[in-house]
Amino acid sequence: MMMDMMSKDLAKAGMSTMDMSLMEACLDACSACEQASIVCSVEMTSCAPACMNCAAMCHTMMSCMLRMQGMTRDVTMSMLDATMAMCQMCMDECMAEADGSEVCKMCAQSCKACMDACMALKDSMMKMA
Repeated sequence: MMMDMMSKDLAKAGMSTMDMSLMEACLDACSACEQASIVCSVEMTSCAPACMNCAAMCHTMMSCMLRMQGMTRDVTMSMLDATMAMCQMCMDECMAEADGSEVCKMCAQSCKACMDACMALKDSMMKMA
């Protein structure tokens, strides 16, 4: 039901051919990354600031995707780029701690999955143009 409502909003934003399964996968990946980043940030390792920023960025990306009114293809693609950049930074920071922390390793994996999902959605959007 949620995806049907979002499809109508996407049509209003001129993005009616958006692959909703890719958008749903991106939302799920952002949510998982946000949660993993929050858990990782409480470990208070050197990656904590990157994790907190990544969680905030993933949350913002999800909020924007769930509220498509006023969004455009260019804005959405810029947001995806920003999310991927933040996930890359967080993943790099967490990988430096991953040998000593399973939580950091999990967070890095979540960041990678989020980047992959954002890239798949962005690639799909680029084909729409």
